[in-house]
Amino acid sequence: MKKYERLYHYSFLVFVIIMWSCGENSFSPSTDDDAEEAYLGGSTTSFDATSKAYTFPFSNILAETLVLHQQGDAVFETTFVSPPATFNSGLGPLYNNTSCKSCHVNDGRAKPLIDSEAFSGMLFRVSSTGVDNHGGPIPISGFGLQIQNKAVAGTNAEMKLQIQYEEITGIFADGQVYTLQRPKYLIIDSYIPFPKDALLSPRIANPNFGLGLLQAVSEETILSHADEYDSDGDGISGKPNYVYDFSENRMVLGRFGWKASQPTLLQQAAAAANGDMGITSTYFPEEASLGQLQDIPSHTPEMTADQLNALAIYLETLAPPARRNASDKTVLKGKLLFNQAQCAACHIPKLKTGTYQLAEISNQTIRPYTDLLLHDMGDGLADHRPDFRATGSEWRTPPLWGIGLTKIVNGHTNFLHDGRARNLIEAVLWHGGEAEQAKQNILKMTASDRNALIKFLESL
Repeated sequence: MKKYERLYHYSFLVFVIIMWSCGENSFSPSTDDDAEEAYLGGSTTSFDATSKAYTFPFSNILAETLVLHQQGDAVFETTFVSPPATFNSGLGPLYNNTSCKSCHVNDGRAKPLIDSEAFSGMLFRVSSTGVDNHGGPIPISGFGLQIQNKAVAGTNAEMKLQIQYEEITGIFADGQVYTLQRPKYLIIDSYIPFPKDALLSPRIANPNFGLGLLQAVSEETILSHADEYDSDGDGISGKPNYVYDFSENRMVLGRFGWKASQPTLLQQAAAAANGDMGITSTYFPEEASLGQLQDIPSHTPEMTADQLNALAIYLETLAPPARRNASDKTVLKGKLLFNQAQCAACHIPKLKTGTYQLAEISNQTIRPYTDLLLHDMGDGLADHRPDFRATGSEWRTPPLWGIGLTKIVNGHTNFLHDGRARNLIEAVLWHGGEAEQAKQNILKMTASDRNALIKFLESL
């Protein structure tokens, strides 16, 4: 049975039953100083902690919105095939995967590169040095802005990549040794020589839930947390990214992607369809592979405007899962340590959405643990590839809501933009730049305090 069929008549009574029933995945809202803290997505929050936790529509979704959500879900799950197939045609000629769900399994976080044949939800942005007319990355001749490692019959894929890891060891103040792994990517079987000075950046597919709520946070609210020149002297200088909106033909605030390089979910969906699957739309009517294959005949969009809009609505209306164990004593201790270590300076716990076109999203108090701003994370995490106003060492603060369910939903605990961190503490220890002091604070913690910090993160 489809998930939206199970949820069509979601009601407050259902929530009460779920929250108070006994069972392995049941839990109750927080009873600490913030009684609403379990509701990470406000009244949109889904109270499900199973492997499908990221896949549910808003709990307050209206019937007419749910219809659009269902339609978008169908597009999200569609497996595209190469022309001239009668149904779901349009794949390629170059691509990374055949469907949205192939990278975003259960609407969650992908794993790092497994082998040279399967990117498994990981892709590689590429560009030449310099900026285009809009201040964005410059495509590489013959490769464009993204490596496509697969191709339809009769066409050569661009290349394969392999990954190697270098081990780095360190030590906490209490004497415990830790090990990190630094990735190195090797290009093999490139269909033409890859420029030696090309900029290459690995990117893991992010979770899909809660995106509509982030889109509904006003620009004014986001900018209120920006301090680009660190005027308050706290070492934190978050700045907004401004990127090109192809529908409005102007520069606007970026919100989505690892470097906040996409302004809206509609453009994010259209760009992913085009770059990841070779699916054209009215948004991006040309094949992403035109730089490699100049003889592709012109054709009508392979994804209709209605399909694209429905896909954007689907992404817009996926509910954040609720917190678990928010009133647990160890979790509460970890929450205090999170704030004391200055983690909350960038991972801002609470935001408010504005008045939005979807009533379900409007004026919600949400707890995404992000400021949606760019921060310099130091040389250790730098990809050295600028993206509009984002430098080669700057990344958007990733939301932390739902992060504690990653193992349950996606079967792994790999984090950061390239999945190098094998667990949450490794992710913390890769922080540098503006987060260097926060990392140093954590390095000084006792094992007990570190455990409490992780327990807090796992409760989100």
